[in-house]
Amino acid sequence: MISYPTLLRQATRPPSQALRSRRAWRDPAAAVAGALLLVAAFPPWGLWPTAALGPALLLAVLRYQRPRAAFALGALFGLAFFGPLLWWLTNLGFLPWAALSVAQALLLGLLSCAVPIFARLRGWPLWAACWWVTAEAVRSRVPLGGFPWGRLAFSQAESPALGWASVGGAPAVSAVVALVAGCLAALLTARSDGRRQAAGGLAAAVAACACGTLLIPATASAGEGERARVAVVQGNVPRARSLEEQARVEQVATNHIAATRQLARDVRAGRTPRPDLVLWPENATDTDPRTDPLLRHQISDVVAELGAPIVVGAILDAPGDRIRNAGLLWRPGTGPGRYYTKQHLVPFGEYIPLRDVFGGLDDLQLIPRDFIPGTGPVRLDAGPVRLAESICYEVAYDGQVRDAVRTGANLIAVPTNNATYMRDGNLAEPEQQLAMSRLRAVEHDRSVLVASTTGISAVIAPDGTVTKATGPWTRRVLTGTVPLRSTTTLATRLGSLPEAAFAVVACGAVALGVRRHGTSRRSGAAERATSDVRG
Repeated sequence: MISYPTLLRQATRPPSQALRSRRAWRDPAAAVAGALLLVAAFPPWGLWPTAALGPALLLAVLRYQRPRAAFALGALFGLAFFGPLLWWLTNLGFLPWAALSVAQALLLGLLSCAVPIFARLRGWPLWAACWWVTAEAVRSRVPLGGFPWGRLAFSQAESPALGWASVGGAPAVSAVVALVAGCLAALLTARSDGRRQAAGGLAAAVAACACGTLLIPATASAGEGERARVAVVQGNVPRARSLEEQARVEQVATNHIAATRQLARDVRAGRTPRPDLVLWPENATDTDPRTDPLLRHQISDVVAELGAPIVVGAILDAPGDRIRNAGLLWRPGTGPGRYYTKQHLVPFGEYIPLRDVFGGLDDLQLIPRDFIPGTGPVRLDAGPVRLAESICYEVAYDGQVRDAVRTGANLIAVPTNNATYMRDGNLAEPEQQLAMSRLRAVEHDRSVLVASTTGISAVIAPDGTVTKATGPWTRRVLTGTVPLRSTTTLATRLGSLPEAAFAVVACGAVALGVRRHGTSRRSGAAERATSDVRG
């Protein structure tokens, strides 16, 4: 019996006439299978080893393709990957899910055209790893500010590879996983005389992944270093049946005020210590609490009753009939003060590109005003806490989180509002976002607080461990003591340099591949000309 690896090796060698008909279905089937394996690596499934198996199949089938076929196979892989991964987006509408999945698939298809160019060079699994990180970097920036969801690093919250985040951030984690994928692809496509070398490369790559365990920041003992008492409030919102119903909900602020008032009663009764800081989720108010008299009075009242500052996830008015998505620090006695404004806005969610064209379509009519983006990080200080905020979707962006930590922050907050994406009971979006938050904890050696209106709120230790978490569609307040780290990891100090280095190597490999291909074509032409003259 011929094994699948044998068939795949035959399929990915330069095709003979006999193999062309079989490759017509085998390569696409392998690409789809690889995409589904990669989907399985992400929450809610969380089978992190398949993060290497899926890309390995894609790289294997791309190795000996022509550019047009590489584009088609890469796009097919992208469609079979992003479609299931982002299925939760159908809660917002079928059209946004389909448009985003297709756009990401086409972009991956274009980037896949580079693989056959460098895949015949010596050491090509290393170049493949650099290419994968570069492809993720491109997707994270274009179009419309990019979409970093689905990076290999974000599937590794339970993996030994997670520790590499403290060295080179998410790009380093993606790189070691992609290196395993490249070495596995090399083994699958190796001829008999090269299998031993390919197997050795695979073993080395797997060992590199495993070494990540040694790089995870150590958890401080209870009496070591500065610490703070914190509370994360999940007030819950009604589980509306439609987006329009959910948009009309006006009791979000009331729910969070009520949950915080119960926390104040628990503090007075001695059932829980008074927190140094309380975190509310994104969009905990649907109007500007600074200018809404009733809302301002209610928040000031509960802050005074608790005797602790609250970071309120607020909608703030902005010039030009626009609004801000902000984290607003509200202190006892002095009221609202400094605020951080979300910088990476969600296209067609928080603003509508080409509003005159698209603004009247379906549920987009429920977004009458565009949000205005923030211009940079703002640290929110409360007692011993120096807080860096990454609001919801922003936690996927390396630079935003890193810049916030670099302000001198000793704690990271991720306020979020997942209710829209959970109306069908799907928990994939909040679980995928929680995995990103766990990576950020390790990357910057900081505790992370995740506050959701009704998704998964959590307290995450600097080693990426979730110490406390809520369930969905519940009202609950998480309290605890977290370490306040001030040291910086190598990843924080290096910033975007690792990602840039991977991109330079990938571009160099493509350039070298193009050059060698041109040289071989000229040599072949010269040999044929000489043969013709002799003949």
